[in-house]
Amino acid sequence: MPRSYDELLSRAREGLVQESSKSGALRLELPVPDVIWVGNKTIFRNYSEFPKRLRREPSRVLMYLAKELATAASLDGERAIFIGRKDRESFTQLLQRYMKDGVLCAVCGSPDTHLEKEKRMWFMVCEAFGARSVAKVV
Repeated sequence: MPRSYDELLSRAREGLVQESSKSGALRLELPVPDVIWVGNKTIFRNYSEFPKRLRREPSRVLMYLAKELATAASLDGERAIFIGRKDRESFTQLLQRYMKDGVLCAVCGSPDTHLEKEKRMWFMVCEAFGARSVAKVV
């Protein structure tokens, strides 16, 4: 029994909505930063999980966080140590911004990207789509 045009159109739209809900940004979920304070230092205990999930070098992510927080930072094994008291929300917002500007493809939104350096410029190359864009955050 043939279906009506409206039924087929509705079915196609449902399929598109389901596909778009599985977009790249939703695949990449960051954990909650585990932050404690010891004296005047902030210790980011689960720091090593973030560069792994973002597929970026730990030193580059740390450099970005230190620059944005305007403080000195260092790596200590699996954790990062920042001078001064920084709250969990600051780390959450900065890591979300880093993901948006330095990890997600500007064209398709896929988190499957890597960085390439050409002369003095860094480019973000999408492994899913093949798009190349200038990296805002390295």
